[in-house]
Order: sequence, then structure tokens, then C-alpha cells
Amino acid sequence: MVTRSDYCPRRAARVQGGEGIVHIKDLTDQEGLYGHGKMFSHIVVNPGCSIGYHDHQHETEFYYILRGEAVFNDDGTEVPVHPGDICATGFGQHHALENRGKEPVELIALIVTE
Repeated sequence: MVTRSDYCPRRAARVQGGEGIVHIKDLTDQEGLYGHGKMFSHIVVNPGCSIGYHDHQHETEFYYILRGEAVFNDDGTEVPVHPGDICATGFGQHHALENRGKEPVELIALIVTE
């Protein structure tokens, strides 16, 4: 199966109570994840914006940082992240991501379910 980029839904939203608007391009839907996940998206977090602090029960969310630098809140501990870094949160843990820099942060987000 091939999905052309032009057919991927795009949306702008405030995510999990974070600051500002985050731009999301859904790369597939739940059907496209064959029952093993609920999100696979390309996300852009502009300077001053964030994905709010939230938890994951019975699922794990991964962020793969493509571009820019951000601060990842890893269950209460702030960790700087850079291109190539992978962040994972699951099993009732919490996380958030904030762009404190001057350039957009781009990442791939994937949520897999138990």
C-alpha cells in the first residue's frame, strides 16, 4: 500500500493542553496500523509551542526527533532532545515536549497499543 503525501490529513491543534498550536500530518489512520496502534503522525512544534504533559495507559508513544531541539519532560525529568533522539513513554508514565528554541521542531509520533 502506498499513501501519497497529498492525501494525508493535516490539522492544527492545541495538544494535551500545551502552549500554542501544533501542526499534525496524519501518516495513516488506525486501520492503516492494522490494529496495533492509534497514531502515526509527522508533527511540527513551532517556537514557544508545546505538547502538554499527559500519560499513556495500555499504550506506548514514541517520538523520533527529525529536526530542531526541544525539551522532553520524561515523567517529571526534563531532558534536552536533538535530531536522531527517540523518546518513549508508556506503562502509565507521563511526558510532554516543549520547543524553547528559535527553530521549528519536527518529529514523528507513533502510538502503539497493548
